[in-house]
Amino acid sequence: MQYRCVATTVEGFVQQVAVSYVANGYFFYVAGSVPANKDPAAVDAKIIDRYGIAISKWAKARRKALGQANLQYIRHERFFLILATHGTHVFFEEEARVIRDVRRVPIRFAGYSISFRNGHASVRIEATEYRMLKSFFEDLAVKRNADCLGKELRAVTFAPYAPVRRQLLTILRAINRRRKQAGFDPVPRHSLHLRRRAYRPFELSAERFSSAQTFGEHFGETFGEKDEIDDG
Repeated sequence: MQYRCVATTVEGFVQQVAVSYVANGYFFYVAGSVPANKDPAAVDAKIIDRYGIAISKWAKARRKALGQANLQYIRHERFFLILATHGTHVFFEEEARVIRDVRRVPIRFAGYSISFRNGHASVRIEATEYRMLKSFFEDLAVKRNADCLGKELRAVTFAPYAPVRRQLLTILRAINRRRKQAGFDPVPRHSLHLRRRAYRPFELSAERFSSAQTFGEHFGETFGEKDEIDDG
């Protein structure tokens, strides 16, 4: 059977890992990068075949009932993840030295941190990336007018999962705190992108469609609050 594993966008990769995998019990992972001299497609095929990943949902259900682990594999460009549920599998023997548990060690990818907290998958801006971003905007707070700062904030590309929204709102408050002290007008909340769009991870990104339709019209409506994964 065909097993789709190549995410075409960063956002699609993050969504698939967090919403479809981590949120459904794929807690154990190995992260890797395809070497420059290797064909990514060949590496995909080798890993999928080695661990028997491309099986039907019925086969996965049978394996789960037998106490065996199920696996998923996903790649964006040259970065890849192998993820597994609880259970027995040769994966745990062969990768023992490098397996991590997302409940203890977050997956770090493209400035994101994906973890599992308080019973929920959680996506946030990785701590170092967040501190740099916050420092950048605090420095600009009294050096740019509100319109320019709004444009800078709108250029931030992190998908606004609930923890990311809180981080962005904290940055906005820090900006406006400094601006208030200097007697400047605040930057409005609507400068932030706070609505998250749904992606089809293994299909073309919205930018590659020539139609004038919106991404949401192609791939569904934007998620509401109740659909957001969160960390509680």
